[in-house]
Amino acid sequence: MDKVKIGEILAPGSEKTQRRREKRVRALFWKTVRKAARYIPFMEDVVAAYYCALDPHTPRRVRVTLMAALAYFVLPLDFIPDFLLPFGFTDDIAVLMTALRAVRSHITPAHREAARKALAKLD
Repeated sequence: MDKVKIGEILAPGSEKTQRRREKRVRALFWKTVRKAARYIPFMEDVVAAYYCALDPHTPRRVRVTLMAALAYFVLPLDFIPDFLLPFGFTDDIAVLMTALRAVRSHITPAHREAARKALAKLD
């Protein structure tokens, strides 16, 4: 997946777009995590990013970037449809890794701890 496409996915969009993304992420995130857990080796980082994106203390631009990446992650029909296991998550991995690299310093130890606890409950 090229950087132009990833840049389009991570574009901030309007306020309406942001609300729609957040609603979609909240509704589908945990279902997608369960389905993708064995295909994405950095799932703890993805879940920490989820908590970071929902944290009101996280800067808006970081929340927007993370919500865009997470919305792409939960969307079942994207560039490579997720039902094509295990290949369906390769495009999601590219988008998530790009977003995580861009905002890594804003994911706090508290977000990581919440991610570890949430993943432990899923097992």
